[in-house]
Amino acid sequence: MAKFNKIDTLGIIRSTGIVPVFYSKDPVLTKKVVLACYEGGIRAFEFTNRGDGAHKVFEEVISFVRAKCPDMAFGAGTVLDAPTAALYIQMGADFIVSPCIVDEIIPLANRRGIPYSPGCGTVSEIVHAQERGCDLVKVFPAGTVGGPAFVKNILAPLPWSMIMCTGAVEPTEDNLSAWAASGVTAVGMGSKLFPKPLLESEDWNGISELCRRSLKWFGKK
Repeated sequence: MAKFNKIDTLGIIRSTGIVPVFYSKDPVLTKKVVLACYEGGIRAFEFTNRGDGAHKVFEEVISFVRAKCPDMAFGAGTVLDAPTAALYIQMGADFIVSPCIVDEIIPLANRRGIPYSPGCGTVSEIVHAQERGCDLVKVFPAGTVGGPAFVKNILAPLPWSMIMCTGAVEPTEDNLSAWAASGVTAVGMGSKLFPKPLLESEDWNGISELCRRSLKWFGKK
């Protein structure tokens, strides 16, 4: 089961602000990436369900996370159906993320006290998700639908909204300060947080430092 209850998980995501989004079929590499992020101050991490047998990698990595990264909320992303969500929840996922709204996942997550963040690209989709109990909605692809200005405009009529943006998020001061100024709750960041040269050279300190700088630029450290 999840380590954290729903309220605590949402609090962790809000406080850390930046949620790395990562997938590898190699559990050893994934463990090193997660630990580097943790040592850089990150406290929420999304492992994406994008390859065959991804759940097996998740199962091995989450055991590592519980032992070595005790304050980290570890969730599963790119979850597109309720059976897959149930599988990850059974393995201990602290939260579930989808690139779109999957209505069948919502009652399952609510029943187990797991935050579910569905992908939304319009005001109607955001309200639809909120009406069904999704506290933190994911705006995706955030850059395509309007970037920071979209979030700012959404929060004008819906100021209670908790929004996590993924897509067009970069580990630079200008980019992250703009997202922070929009009022976004958190941002998800993928490959740009894990530059290929750093991964290939196994420069874990470099990834940790990039996380530290990103948190500072986002205003969380």
